[in-house]
Amino acid sequence: MTTLHTDGLQVYKRLIGYALRQKHYLLLALLGLLISAATQPLFAWSLEPLLDKAIKQRDPLTIQWLPLGILGIFLLRGASMFLSGYYVGLVGRVVVKTLRAEVFGHLLRMPVRFFENSSSGKLLSYVSYHIEQVANTSIRGVTALIQDSATIVGLLGLMFWHSWQLTLGVLIIVPLIAGVIAWVTRRLRRLSHEVQDSVGDVTQIANEMIRGYKVVRIFNGEQYEARRFSVANGQNIELQMKRMVLELLSTPVVQFMVAVALAAIVFVATRDAMLDVLTPGVFMSFIMAMILLLTPIRNLTQLNAQLQTAIAAGEGIFELLDSQTEQDHGTQTLADCRGAVAFRDVSFVYPGTDKQVLRHINLEVSPGEKIALVGKSGSGKTTLVNLLPRFHDVQLGEILLDDVPLQDIRLHNLRSQIAYVGQEIVLFNDTVRNNIAYGEMRKLTDAQVRGAAEAAHALEFIDKLPQGFDTLIGDNGVMLSGGQRQRLSIARAILSNAPILILDEATSALDTESERHIQAALDRLLENRTTFIIAHRLSTIENADRILVMQDGTIVESGKHAELLALNGYYARLHSMQFHEDAASP
Repeated sequence: MTTLHTDGLQVYKRLIGYALRQKHYLLLALLGLLISAATQPLFAWSLEPLLDKAIKQRDPLTIQWLPLGILGIFLLRGASMFLSGYYVGLVGRVVVKTLRAEVFGHLLRMPVRFFENSSSGKLLSYVSYHIEQVANTSIRGVTALIQDSATIVGLLGLMFWHSWQLTLGVLIIVPLIAGVIAWVTRRLRRLSHEVQDSVGDVTQIANEMIRGYKVVRIFNGEQYEARRFSVANGQNIELQMKRMVLELLSTPVVQFMVAVALAAIVFVATRDAMLDVLTPGVFMSFIMAMILLLTPIRNLTQLNAQLQTAIAAGEGIFELLDSQTEQDHGTQTLADCRGAVAFRDVSFVYPGTDKQVLRHINLEVSPGEKIALVGKSGSGKTTLVNLLPRFHDVQLGEILLDDVPLQDIRLHNLRSQIAYVGQEIVLFNDTVRNNIAYGEMRKLTDAQVRGAAEAAHALEFIDKLPQGFDTLIGDNGVMLSGGQRQRLSIARAILSNAPILILDEATSALDTESERHIQAALDRLLENRTTFIIAHRLSTIENADRILVMQDGTIVESGKHAELLALNGYYARLHSMQFHEDAASP
């Protein structure tokens, strides 16, 4: 009764492939489904001996076994429904678990540009809402398809056995039903896509409000956010109602068509010529079989709507799973990285744009050298350092680490040579220790973790926490101040002991005293580590080995602090502006 387009059929086959991995559970579910389906024609058949033998002929044997037979039919139906329902539910949960693991694992391997171009709400809806829809609806859908189809076949078989002429009359209505379902299928697929997009919008707005609750309150944005959410929520409700109306209308239309056939059969069967052929028991058994057909036909009509929802969600999930992950064609491993970096005629354009963010960058960095990058926002500083861990790949030129092109180094090995402290601090809803000793550093000793925390001047607040290093710090470290969170991220970078360090406004969230301590610790501990420092506050980079001044994607000045001031160029103007701003500050 269901109608799937070719593309939808391919998606559904792929979904069912996940369920087929649990063959032993599916076989038990299939056994229960077939037994349950067989009980309906059995019950319809039981009306024939009930009327013709038990009531009309008063046959004592039939009177004895028939009540027990009917009781047995319903006991068998109950047991088989429990058996199928349990194992169908089990398979569904396993599929949810498997799909979530695959989607999450795939997201972990997606390139940076994917996250830059995707809304977090949409990605979260894939992991939660879409997968739940896909797994439950598709697995329950295929089991309902088996059970209801088997029931229809059994009931039609009984009807053919009683009267093939009347049964053929019933089947005339099938092409009309198929036409209605085909039209409904196309509409439901489109509406299902729109509903899922609207769910992503709702999730995105809610996620932004949760992450930015302080900004919302400070700037009195409650009404604005409420209106945004109301619009997205209203669109979701409107689309859901359209889909529901279509589902609700399709079922009674199909049932009315079957009722027309039933009325026609009753009219024909009550003619004198048919009454001479059909006994009362056969006639009632035939009519009961037709009536029982209404339920599986209705289920299959509704199932079509559910399948279209599952397929629409499945298309989005498989589009994500089929998308290109980060490419790693590197074959070399750096066993003892020195930290020598070379940019050779590097240019870069973000995919989908035509503006060069970096233009012909040539730079040689010695091991252990501290390089500071300064310039206006949009000058290319962050893009330059993001090329080092291959968050983006250069289109022109090449970057070398210890004389090896970055593309030739295995990604995992390359990134293990780099530590990063960003302006946007990223902490996890975990303990202080696990946030410092993150990832592969989990195996390091408590003494090493404590040493890194001490070097970052974080011990003074960690030891005051309720459970010290075992204290849970909440979502993105919500229990800590900005400066405390920043010091944890610096401790994490110190603990990694990577030969290359990227500091992007690493001291921006610290007060003056803490910044002085941290800066002193960095100066002492980062010796022999190649360091790239992005800073807007020029006072923090005066001791850098070399300062690179960037403008419009190029390096316009290079030298030490005193040398650049003596040039009286772009850097000197920036320094003068900040000096006057700091002097004017209260």
